[in-house]
Amino acid sequence: MVALVAQETIVSLVTPENVVGNLVSRTGRHLQRYQKGRRQVVGCIPYRYKCVKQSLDINEEDLEVLVISSQKGKGMLFPKGGWEIDESIQEAALRETIEEAGVTGIVECELLGEWNFKSRAHNTDYQGYMFPLLVQDQLAEWPEKNVRSRKWMSVAEARKVCQHWWMKEALDRLVMRLTSQQIHDKEDSVETCSLS
Repeated sequence: MVALVAQETIVSLVTPENVVGNLVSRTGRHLQRYQKGRRQVVGCIPYRYKCVKQSLDINEEDLEVLVISSQKGKGMLFPKGGWEIDESIQEAALRETIEEAGVTGIVECELLGEWNFKSRAHNTDYQGYMFPLLVQDQLAEWPEKNVRSRKWMSVAEARKVCQHWWMKEALDRLVMRLTSQQIHDKEDSVETCSLS
């Protein structure tokens, strides 16, 4: 099981089996959320620490992020997709990450941000939301394995290859949050919730 957490509070439970069970991604737009004419999309920046450090001093070089190929094969990005009316925003973020990148983990409940952008390909307005996802499991099989590749890379590499400005901005916010969080962690240790 995967826990969606906000500091010490468990918000919701999602099992990878619910998404991966039949290895088929959700399709269609009939359940999509829209706000003021903008299609709402949500995603995650999957991350992990390169190694366990004895100190709490974390910097950008200690992190790796997972990027995926675009379905059309042009460029790399972070997993994201439509937020549907039958799920919470965190559930949608986790579902899209499992479908597109084949990883599960802890979705932090505090958003990295909200962005408005226009798709050049579809001439459509979007409202995008991104969450951090601390990866706990990388699946061997996932719904979009045959149409996407995934690759772990440094934050600096991800900044170079990510095709969307708003995702680069979300990545910068993630790095700032994780590197500044160490100051707070030193002052008062925060417990993380985990479920097995």
